[in-house]
Amino acid sequence: MKRNNAPDYDKFDDTKPGFKLIDLLDGPRNLMRSLYGWVVSWADKPSAERALGGLSFAESSFFPIPPDPLLVAMVVATPKKWFRLATITTLSSVLGGVFGYIIGWLAIGAVMPIIINVGYEDAYNSAVEWFSEYGAIAIIVAGFTPIPYKIFTIAGGAAQMFFPVFLIGSIIGRGGRFYLVAYLMQHFGRRYKDQIEKYVDILGFAFIALVVVGFVVIKYVL
Repeated sequence: MKRNNAPDYDKFDDTKPGFKLIDLLDGPRNLMRSLYGWVVSWADKPSAERALGGLSFAESSFFPIPPDPLLVAMVVATPKKWFRLATITTLSSVLGGVFGYIIGWLAIGAVMPIIINVGYEDAYNSAVEWFSEYGAIAIIVAGFTPIPYKIFTIAGGAAQMFFPVFLIGSIIGRGGRFYLVAYLMQHFGRRYKDQIEKYVDILGFAFIALVVVGFVVIKYVL
């Protein structure tokens, strides 16, 4: 029997008066829920690994749903494959990031109206500022920020960030996130699935803090 990995959206509903304004966003929310459910539904299919790779690639350049939900569902179903699944997700995401970089480098003028129309203009401007201030660290941190990763990849190309630095930062940032998620799901399993999904960003920032400390030690101490 196939395991039902579709998320239980009822738990997200809140009937308190303070949350009534959220009802105004029912259209976009329902669309995102449908996309989320569609993504997770691939976990039970024979082509799940290909779907995971395709989703990871697409999310780094244009698709709105991150690969984490599918990665989590697949690791829960087959814990022994956590490293393989994390590797597929990381490599595909990095390749998608390279595609996003090329889009930003060659066609930022064409895609900027789209970025503005979908409400990512402020996120794009923030990404550009991060690149100018922090360089390589920005793309590493991008793997764990609420700003969609695709915005960083496109901004990196538009800013003509030194490509080897962009690539190494992408591998560290994306790999740090996906190996962390996969390992935690393999280690703690379904029992802590919701908590891991909820707090992965906090755990990710802890990882980033260690990376930043490492950079500081190498640069100023060693």
